Amino acid sequence: MSKKCIGCGAELQSEDAGQIGYTPKPEADYCQRCFRIRHYDDVMISMKQGIDSDSVLSRVAELDALILWVVDLFDFEANLLSGINRHLAGKDIVLVGTKRDLLPDTLGNEKLAQFIMRRLKQTGISVKGIVICGDLVKNANTQMNYSVDEVLNCIHLLRHDRDVAVIGMANAGKSTLLNALMNSAQLTTSRHPGTTLDFTKLPFEDFVIYDTPGLTRLDSLLTHISDADLKSVIPMKQVKPIVYQLKGSQTLSVGGLVRLDLLDCEAVSCVCYFSDRLKIHRGKQENADKLWVDHINELLVPSISKSFRDFAMVQRDGLNGSIDVVIHGLGWFCIQGHVSQIRVYTDKNVNVTFREEMI
Repeated sequence: MSKKCIGCGAELQSEDAGQIGYTPKPEADYCQRCFRIRHYDDVMISMKQGIDSDSVLSRVAELDALILWVVDLFDFEANLLSGINRHLAGKDIVLVGTKRDLLPDTLGNEKLAQFIMRRLKQTGISVKGIVICGDLVKNANTQMNYSVDEVLNCIHLLRHDRDVAVIGMANAGKSTLLNALMNSAQLTTSRHPGTTLDFTKLPFEDFVIYDTPGLTRLDSLLTHISDADLKSVIPMKQVKPIVYQLKGSQTLSVGGLVRLDLLDCEAVSCVCYFSDRLKIHRGKQENADKLWVDHINELLVPSISKSFRDFAMVQRDGLNGSIDVVIHGLGWFCIQGHVSQIRVYTDKNVNVTFREEMI
């Protein structure tokens, strides 16, 4: 059987139910894994850490194609590929920002685009253009959503008789974007990273669009958290900022995933941008160690760590202004005011980035 699953690109097979591409029906268009993801949100076989990102980028580099680099704007830092121009030398790259609808309406597209351009410059990334997409899940082709038209216009302007390859981190929204472009629901989409497993060739107008497997970052919380807890961590609707006014030394804990200590606060505002399914605990910093040692995986849930000893601490000394503290794969805190020290505790496998404020 040499047929490929039209949902994820895996080669279909009927011999081993425990392997990728299995289907009990040789005539099926979808593998059993895609069928269960699409109908029951049951991932069966997790591929969060099973994709070789270097191999994917090497295959993309061999294509004569315009590159659409899909970036999850809510999880922006974990979606950055600082070496993308080196991996795809000589390629024209367009950044397509997805999940704009998760960000607050108070953040205008112009300000967001300026933020993106500054961050790209800071990380040494060069692109030919930036397109910011609105709701691609439910309203991609509605009259007031121009996202699909803008992506198509960009393709027509920059393709120059080449094919198009769509790349990006796992769960960035590549297949969702392609379904919107093609006005279909053929490709399998889900909140589970690693849904697309191989290159899928999609005939489009007079050229081919390649859907590619999601790239993996081992410093993202999404790579390590259980599939069952993804629904708590990944926001599915617009995030409502939670604001805390702080003085003295305070701690904010987001489930059992991250702890933020702010020491010696003076007129400090801390705005939290996380999934509304995650509970935030506020308390005095002097009591935080006992809380975490005694209650991780009990009161403090979900967690990817068995013990607070599995956490690493990152700190920044002194703040008199504003800064975002980003936990890759989870969300961020925006801190404004005077703080003598910022301490961030999270699992040792998860990266933390301090950046200028997005909002």
